Amino acid sequence: MIRALAVLLTFAFFNLPILQAAPVPESRVSQDQPLDQSQDQPQYQQQDQGPAYENFSPEQLDNLLSPIALYPDPLLAQLFVAATFPDQVEEAARYVRAYGQNGVDDQNWDVSVRAIAHYPTVVEMMADKIDWTTSVGQAYVNQSTDVASSVQRLRHMARSAGNLQSSEQQEVLEHDNYIAITPYQPQYIYVPVYDPAIIYYRRPYWGPALTFGIGFPIGAWLNLDFRWGYGGGWGGVYYTGWRQGGWGRDCWNCGWINRSRGRVNIVNNVYINNRYNNINVNQNVINRTVNANNLNRYNAVHRNVNYNNVQVNNDRANRVNTNIGRPSYRVGNNVYNGRPNTSPGGNNRPGVSNKIIDRNIDRSNPQIDQYRGRDNNARNARPPAVQQRPVPAQRPENRPNVQQSQTHQPVQQPQSRQAPQSQVSRPTPHAFSPREGNFDPRASGQRGQASRQQAPQARPAPQPRAPNRPAPAQRGGERRKQ
Repeated sequence: MIRALAVLLTFAFFNLPILQAAPVPESRVSQDQPLDQSQDQPQYQQQDQGPAYENFSPEQLDNLLSPIALYPDPLLAQLFVAATFPDQVEEAARYVRAYGQNGVDDQNWDVSVRAIAHYPTVVEMMADKIDWTTSVGQAYVNQSTDVASSVQRLRHMARSAGNLQSSEQQEVLEHDNYIAITPYQPQYIYVPVYDPAIIYYRRPYWGPALTFGIGFPIGAWLNLDFRWGYGGGWGGVYYTGWRQGGWGRDCWNCGWINRSRGRVNIVNNVYINNRYNNINVNQNVINRTVNANNLNRYNAVHRNVNYNNVQVNNDRANRVNTNIGRPSYRVGNNVYNGRPNTSPGGNNRPGVSNKIIDRNIDRSNPQIDQYRGRDNNARNARPPAVQQRPVPAQRPENRPNVQQSQTHQPVQQPQSRQAPQSQVSRPTPHAFSPREGNFDPRASGQRGQASRQQAPQARPAPQPRAPNRPAPAQRGGERRKQ
C-alpha cells in the first residue's frame, strides 16, 4: 500500500510541469473565427442593430409636453402610457366617433387606451396628432425620468407667471418643490384648455390663461397617478388600485382618491386588478417613424429648436423594420442587411422584395420616379391657353343686310381655328363649356367692334305731324274751355 502511494506521488511530481505547459487543443482553435473575421463580426452586429436611439433634449421635451403638462395627474399618467400604443389610439378614436363610449371597457386595447377612450376630446387630440403622440410615447419609454422633470419644470413656469392656481375644477398642490394637479370635484374631471405660448410666460391681456370645458365623469379607469416627491424625490407613474390614501399615509397628493372613492364603482375588475401593479408600456414604439415636420409646430416654449434626432431615429426604425432576420453583406467599407439590390438605379442598396408589386410593376424602370415628389395639385390647374383665334376679316360692303335675308346662315369658321387634337390639351371639366379656358377677350372685343360696324343704319326719326291737326293736349284744353 505504501509502495503504491509512493509510485503515484512520483508520477504526479514528474508530470506536473508537462500538464501546465500543455498547448491548447487544435479543435478549440478551429471553432473560433480567424482574426480578421472576428474583428468584422462586431461591425455586422452593430449594423444589424442600427444606430443608437437618440433621446430628446430638455428643450425638445418642454416643447412636446407643453400642451399637456397642466393636465390633472390621473389623466396625464394614462396619457403617457397610452401614447406608447399609437395604433390602438387611432383605433379607439375611430370607435368613439362611431359608437361613443359604450362598449369601450370590452375592447382588447391596453388598459390605458381604454381609460383615455372615456374622454373623447383627449383621444381625438391624440389621434389627430399621431406623430406628436408617437414622439411622446417614445420619450416616455426611453426617458421617463426626463419626462417627469419636464412636466415639473413647465408647471413651475406657469405658476411663476401667475397662471396656475387652484380653482373649482382642479386642485394645485405644492410640496417639497413638486407641483401636483388633481381633480377637485369628486365626480368630474376637467380637461384644461390653454395656449402654451402665453401661459408659461405671462398673464394674458384679457381673460384667464387657463379655461375648462365640460366635466367628464371620474371612473375606475383612472387607476394611475404620479408619485411626486415620494421617498426623497423619487416619483413616477404608479398603479393606485383606488386604495385609501394611495400608496401610504404620507401621500400628500392622494386627496382626490379619498374624495372620489365613495362615488366610483371599484368592483369592476376591468381596471382594478392585481395584474396592473406593473405598468406595461409598448417598447416597440421606438421602431415607429415620425414626420419631423409635424413636430416643428411645437416650439411655443423654446424657439429655434430642431428635431434632427427624429430623422436619425427614423433611419434606425426603417433599418430595424426592414432588415429583421435578413443576412448581411458588404459593399466597400459599408455593411448592409438583406439581399443586394442589383436593379438599375439600385446602387447596391438593400431593397424590399414584394411579390405582388414585382409581378405588376417593373421597379427597375428608371422612369418610375419621374413624377415622384411633385405637387399633385398641378394636374388640376387650368391648361395653358391654345393659339388665339384669328380676327375675322371685315365684311364686304355689298353684303346684303341681315334684316333683308330670309334665313340666317351660320358663318363658317376658318380652318386655322381648329387645331389638331394632339396639339390642344383638353381642359379640365367646367360647369358651362369645355372651351371656356380658350376665351380671348381681345379677339372677342375686335369681333364685337366689327359686328357693330356692319350693323344696319339707324331708323330715321318719325316725320312731324301735319300743322292743321291739333295736338292732343290742345284738343283737351279746348273741351275744358267749352
